Amino acid sequence: MLLGRVKCLSVAVFSLIFLLISGASMAQGEVGEHGPHATNTATPAHEHAKFDPGKEMLDHIADAHEFHFFTLQGKDGEETHVTLPLPILLYSSQRGFDFFMSSKFHHGHEAYKGYKMVEHDIIPVKADGSVDESVKVYDFSLTKNVVQMLLALGILFFILLGIARKYRSGVGVTSAPKGFQNALETVILFVRDDVAKPSLSHNYKKYLPFLLTIFFFILINNLFGLLPGSANVTGNIAFTAVLGIVSFVVILFSTNKHFWSHIFWFPGVPVGVKLMMIPVELLGVFTRPFALIIRLFANMTAGHIIILSFVSLIFIFAEMTRVAGVGFAPVSILFAVFIYMIEILVAFIQAYIFTNLTAVFIGQAIGDHHYEEAAH
Repeated sequence: MLLGRVKCLSVAVFSLIFLLISGASMAQGEVGEHGPHATNTATPAHEHAKFDPGKEMLDHIADAHEFHFFTLQGKDGEETHVTLPLPILLYSSQRGFDFFMSSKFHHGHEAYKGYKMVEHDIIPVKADGSVDESVKVYDFSLTKNVVQMLLALGILFFILLGIARKYRSGVGVTSAPKGFQNALETVILFVRDDVAKPSLSHNYKKYLPFLLTIFFFILINNLFGLLPGSANVTGNIAFTAVLGIVSFVVILFSTNKHFWSHIFWFPGVPVGVKLMMIPVELLGVFTRPFALIIRLFANMTAGHIIILSFVSLIFIFAEMTRVAGVGFAPVSILFAVFIYMIEILVAFIQAYIFTNLTAVFIGQAIGDHHYEEAAH
């Protein structure tokens, strides 16, 4: 019951944050020269910039150089951004290394050390503010995706090393596991018995640490991405691509001659069909990790987009009439809470699917162990 209230409260806070941010975005017409997308000063003060739900949603799920929680706007039009700035590390052959905090850009309103932030990109500029095409800059900054991923990695190490320390001391071996160790052991046994063993047979012990690491790392990042103001790490194609490539490397190193013989000279079929099957089977080797990459990325991004879409409906109706916006707000928030609860379930499901498919692909690379055991 308490967990359900916490989930609902999180979505309510998330909706409030989006309301504040979007309200500030809609009022940019009054700010004028203060924003990078300011409207013409000839525009009447009572006219506001039209709310763009697509831009707002993509901005919230995109990577950035700061954690932006919400924006407050005073009566005088001045904006107060509540953010957590992150370190900026830039290198160019013309200017060398530069290190400073992202707060120096003042949310893209000012240039610093010859650089300016436009949207989420850092570009070199001249003294007059125009883009300096002669400078090639490489951005090695710690973005919010990187910081959150490192935080998830630290939590993963902390949890698993703590559990391992308890097992070494005898807790869970000579006595029953206690507390969080008991809950985590259930998940570990599930991955071992329902993921590793069915796909890898007697080879499961060799790959179990890898499968457990993938499962918990994806799960922690999935759950972190549901917190208001956090980064959607698993909704970043670069993150899922690295995971898919790591799994692809493990799969390739697990292959044997039995596997490659089925790829290049499929047994039991005519020679003509074998020649036709070679490119198809070879393409299948590369589509497996691609399926892992796209599945995780698309599902986690879609969940965030749906939640943001329901919240955006409040402002879309509010542009018609304020009464419609206020009246639709409870309905929109209820639907957002419902999708949010589904997203918590999806966070576990997607971690399971990625781990299970990786185990299946590794088992296929090793070979049909059931057939080999029967033959012996």
